[in-house]
Amino acid sequence: MRLIASALVTLAFAGTASFAQGQTLKVTYDLSLAGLPLGKADLISSFKGKKYEMQGNAKLTGLAMILTGGKGEASASGTLVEAGPRSRNFAVVSKTSDNQRSVRMGLKGGRVAEVEIDPPLEPKEDRIPVKPADKRGVVDPMSALLMPAVASKGLTDPDNCNRTIPVFDGASRMNVVLTYAETKNVEVEGYSGPVLVCNARYVPVSGHRPERPATKFMQENRDMSVWLAPVEGPRLLFPLKVSVRTMIGVGEMQASLWSLEGDGKAARPMRRAVRADEAVQAGTIQ
Repeated sequence: MRLIASALVTLAFAGTASFAQGQTLKVTYDLSLAGLPLGKADLISSFKGKKYEMQGNAKLTGLAMILTGGKGEASASGTLVEAGPRSRNFAVVSKTSDNQRSVRMGLKGGRVAEVEIDPPLEPKEDRIPVKPADKRGVVDPMSALLMPAVASKGLTDPDNCNRTIPVFDGASRMNVVLTYAETKNVEVEGYSGPVLVCNARYVPVSGHRPERPATKFMQENRDMSVWLAPVEGPRLLFPLKVSVRTMIGVGEMQASLWSLEGDGKAARPMRRAVRADEAVQAGTIQ
């Protein structure tokens, strides 16, 4: 399930913009699996100058909540540069009725400086080792939800879909390859207009277990997509819908509320992640 959840989070990617004033984008998503409602997720993304902060939480409801007690919180921050977001901090806590795991990660200049996973992942002989090079030139899964428009193109130009995003989630390194599929017109509360529909592919690099059925399924999966809605002010695109076929049905994250506010203040971080500059001073860059 960690692989499926990671795929849902990392299907839309990396951004760049220069903001004259602060803005805050608030999106509420309905979560479902195989057509059955699972719960809701809220995501707040605040921008001021070249800096961004993101805060999200998700909670299962109904039968899913009774069976698993599942919920999670995540935060990320960094700087937007021409090549894409430069993550600084990332933190996520996931909880079920019988366990909890937290990940905190500090980055600098696209390099992973420090990672804390509690409790640590169990060592497995078949897990592909993560090399030092796999921790360079990467973005965390949450910051990867910011996607820039191609500078010379309009916000809904098909070229905005075509890119490969390098993601590191604290334990595994993957690429998500996006390609243009079609343009649709949609309407949700707070947004009405065109969206880009991008096909997506999951390409594992390291940290995964290649012989696991779930890994093989996701690697061969051709039924994944992300719908990107334009945000005019900062000239970026943001996921309005994410769809991933899993081994037990199609999982979807569909926006039900979309709100963009000017001069917004960044949400208070859920938890202070490891600062990359502190990690570098301690000599922990790998």
